[in-house]
Amino acid sequence: MAAPITGGQGAVGGSAGGSQARTVLLLAFAVFFILGGVTNINDLLVGKFKPMFQLSHAEANLVQMAFFIAYALCSIPAGIVMSKLGYIRTFVLGFLMVASAALLFIPASNAASFGGFLAALFFIGAGITVLQVAMNPVITTLGPVETSHSRLTFAQAFNSIGVTLMVYGGASVLLGNAKPIDAASATAEQLQAYRVEQGASIGHAYMWLAVVMLGIAALFWLFRSALDGAKAQEAKVAGTWALFTGNRRVQLGALCIFTYVGAEVAIGSNLIAYLGDRGVMGLGLEQAGKLVAFYWGGAMIGRLVGGFVLRLFRPGRVLTAYATAAIGLIALSAASTGAMAGWALILVGFCNSLMFPTIFSLGTEGLGTRTPQGSGILCTAIVGGALVPYLFGLTADVTGNIRMALLVPAVCYAIIAMFGLWAVRNPSKGAGSAGPVFE
Repeated sequence: MAAPITGGQGAVGGSAGGSQARTVLLLAFAVFFILGGVTNINDLLVGKFKPMFQLSHAEANLVQMAFFIAYALCSIPAGIVMSKLGYIRTFVLGFLMVASAALLFIPASNAASFGGFLAALFFIGAGITVLQVAMNPVITTLGPVETSHSRLTFAQAFNSIGVTLMVYGGASVLLGNAKPIDAASATAEQLQAYRVEQGASIGHAYMWLAVVMLGIAALFWLFRSALDGAKAQEAKVAGTWALFTGNRRVQLGALCIFTYVGAEVAIGSNLIAYLGDRGVMGLGLEQAGKLVAFYWGGAMIGRLVGGFVLRLFRPGRVLTAYATAAIGLIALSAASTGAMAGWALILVGFCNSLMFPTIFSLGTEGLGTRTPQGSGILCTAIVGGALVPYLFGLTADVTGNIRMALLVPAVCYAIIAMFGLWAVRNPSKGAGSAGPVFE
């Protein structure tokens, strides 16, 4: 998603330290690939847990709430930790946190405990928040300032490829053994045995994730002194609230980060249920899960062409155009049936591609030395990924129709479209910083 602290002091290059720094940069690109998939594999867990625990739409979306609430609680503390430990040691801490949290999936799977899974997801989110706090400034620091944008773009590409491939492959691993059960006629013992059987694949997958995270932590520890010459910026908490309450641009940027992340996650999380609806495509869990990868793949393609689009048009106009297109696709999906309904919603992923960095740059324009504080505010707004999906599920439950729930992301995109128009009419006098990498 994003890091609340952007930039570092001094690029590392040349000599032996520079050689180590280049190795760290390559490792960082690999981490983007992995963490993108780890973050978005939650979409498959929502689809997995719903029949496994006989959950309502709202209850199933507690998966995303457990994960994304960590951004609101851990972003600023993680920035403070980074200013004390430095970049590499913060990486190691984050990897150890993710590995430890991944191991919590094993007892949760053995006990078939939905609460246990939610607790593990929260700690996964906390660890990834720590990693993302350090990742963006490290990419900026490792090389000349004038090429930092290209490095950030390259890292985003790794992130998107990781999401697409890991979600597609994860559909087979996590959903391949899915089978229905008649919960009304099954005994408590039969239900528990069914849940333990279904949860086994989750425990195994996250056990291997823990092994990978520990291996990466060991690699980064070997290069723990590579960035000792680059100082992390201090996380300044004082004055952050005053900036938020007194700056309309930051306020609107935070609102749009909230709605954007919320809408994107809400659609991705509920896409399996939507594609499985008989009025849409009537797909099984594994088939629908693989199509979720195309939703994220659309975002990957959109980022590849987005640089050219932003060179031709003002960012605010691009943001409004993409948000309006997303609303149109949602309306088409809601009004149609079959493959048309399914693919229209999947294509919203392409519209999402440029929203995060564009909103972020527009929301922090002209802040100068207060950019890190503005970044922290906008990153905290990522908590929209916890709340909007739950509202989506609640709407589907109350109305008894998942199509009606599409109104929730449509309203979110309408807010984003209006911000784009506002940004065009209210240009900033100064330039902001590059937005964060994860998204």
